[in-house]
Amino acid sequence: MNAVGAPAREAVANGELPGVLSLVWKGGELVHLQLAGVLDLDSRRPMRRDAIFGLASMSKPVTTVAALRLVERGLMSLEDPISRWAPEFAEMRVLRRPDAPLDETDPAPRQITVEDLMTHRAGFTYGFLGRSPLADALTRRLGMGVDSALAPDAWLGALAELPLSCAPGERFCYGHATDVLGFVAARAAGTSLQELMQREVFEPLGMVDTGFWIPTEKRERAVPAYTSQGPGEFARVRTDGGSAATPPVFASGGQGLVSTADDYLTFARMLLGAGEVDGVRLLQSETVRLMTANRLTPAQREIPFMGLPMWAARGFGLGVSVVVDAEANAYMGAGRAGAVGWPGAFGGWWQADPAADMALIWLQMTLPGQPVAGAMPYMPGAAATVAFQKAAYAAFDR
Repeated sequence: MNAVGAPAREAVANGELPGVLSLVWKGGELVHLQLAGVLDLDSRRPMRRDAIFGLASMSKPVTTVAALRLVERGLMSLEDPISRWAPEFAEMRVLRRPDAPLDETDPAPRQITVEDLMTHRAGFTYGFLGRSPLADALTRRLGMGVDSALAPDAWLGALAELPLSCAPGERFCYGHATDVLGFVAARAAGTSLQELMQREVFEPLGMVDTGFWIPTEKRERAVPAYTSQGPGEFARVRTDGGSAATPPVFASGGQGLVSTADDYLTFARMLLGAGEVDGVRLLQSETVRLMTANRLTPAQREIPFMGLPMWAARGFGLGVSVVVDAEANAYMGAGRAGAVGWPGAFGGWWQADPAADMALIWLQMTLPGQPVAGAMPYMPGAAATVAFQKAAYAAFDR
């Protein structure tokens, strides 16, 4: 419907985004597809359906599903301490407060488990989320997260040398947990993360354009990343996944995947189908039920996420957030209770809503520029994403 595509078209027309793709799957068919703007600002080629986007944190649910495939086969369990495969993390220390000096720590009260990684309650954070001795050390030693000069084993060792921001299990603490999960799962399977993801997710689902790198022959479909300080202001950002001459040695399970709308739709439809899509069963229905059930405690849901009261309407399962109060969720989007998803820093967003039998995807590659002191951050595409969600539910959730 025209109204469902309006947010994408308007975001391009008003200079918020160079290009964007939105789609809606409902009742077994594609009921909406909007291609707006351009693939890249240099060539001015129009947006295309098979465009390849960086997923940023939309990678996290995919990596979690790969690990859950190993759980189903008994190669690991949610209760397992990750030191079983990553002994680097056997004796972690925890900062006495998140902004404390790195030497003000106490021994972790217990070991980190696989479930802690999947629910972001392991105590890991990101260096770019704030200013503190730990944040500075993370950025200096590990890089920004999507790319790293370190090979996986060296990266895990460097992370394990630093203290945790909070104790395992204590609270939702957003950070490198899914990166660690990917490397731990790869060790448990005796392979690399790239090979694990290919074998456990991409090949079974036919996600032919998804991976940690864009081969040369597919580069013409790559959407470059931009930052924006305001309407019409765009600065290009280099990410290795889209521009490196060879596949990266470091593969970020938390942020590093690239994909197309159709590939990711297949993934979302798998969750709509309780683990099955197009005759392929990737996960058992009970595993999907565990993945999509809230696991945060009432006390943990009272803690704001990045300054927002996100958990007033949502909980968090294994790698995905889940709507628990549809009415309260209306302030930040749309979705029935049980709808799951997780956004990405480039502005991408998706949701699988079993109760509505709908999957929605919004893909862009524009993220905020440097914050300006004393001003609210400019969030290109954020309002348009919410408008898209509400228009889609108004049109199709009947």
